[in-house]
Amino acid sequence: MASQKILIVEDEIKIARFLELELNHEGYLVEQVNDGREGLKKALEGEFDLIVLDIMLPKMNGMEVLRRLRQSSEVPVIMLTARDETMDKVMGLDMGANDYVTKPFAIEELLARIRAALKRKSTQNIKPNVLQLGNLKLDLDRHALMYNNEPVELTKREFDLLRYFMENKNIVITREKALQAVWGYDYMGDTNVVDVYIRYLRSKIDDRYNIKLLHTVRGVGYILKDEK
Repeated sequence: MASQKILIVEDEIKIARFLELELNHEGYLVEQVNDGREGLKKALEGEFDLIVLDIMLPKMNGMEVLRRLRQSSEVPVIMLTARDETMDKVMGLDMGANDYVTKPFAIEELLARIRAALKRKSTQNIKPNVLQLGNLKLDLDRHALMYNNEPVELTKREFDLLRYFMENKNIVITREKALQAVWGYDYMGDTNVVDVYIRYLRSKIDDRYNIKLLHTVRGVGYILKDEK
């Protein structure tokens, strides 16, 4: 436990310092920041095992910090809220918070929730359900695509087609196979629909980032290769 690292994002200096001292006493390594923007920067740059995140923060509120953090990280987050409002809790949990504590809180309760969150993380041996090709990451659980940690918006059909190619990277895929896998065996439309969606993916990935991932194999189909 001594090596576990926790980030505290709390604008009330006395509370932040109190939490830092208590967590240090418990054997955790602790860093603290006092505004949302700096908290997000620290969270994305550092290797933290858990984040204690206040909701009411200057420069960027805790909900926005959490939303942006969840675009590229699944680090456990415990939210601190000064208001015992159900909507705050529901919103935080829906956006990816692992737990919440309402102020004022007993330090023993927060410590117990931290231990529980860290235990869940270790017992689950968290391994994100992610397909990766170079800088391209397809998060299957969150149905999200990122390139160099920048989110790329995809429709469901685009996502499903890209997933199929990433699951079969470096293998030539015929239009017929792509149709069966993504559109289904009972699809009665034209196979050209695959070409259309390949163009959509190229415009959002290859063209946007000036890379070459989706290659045409003339007379056969397509292949997804590592960027060169």
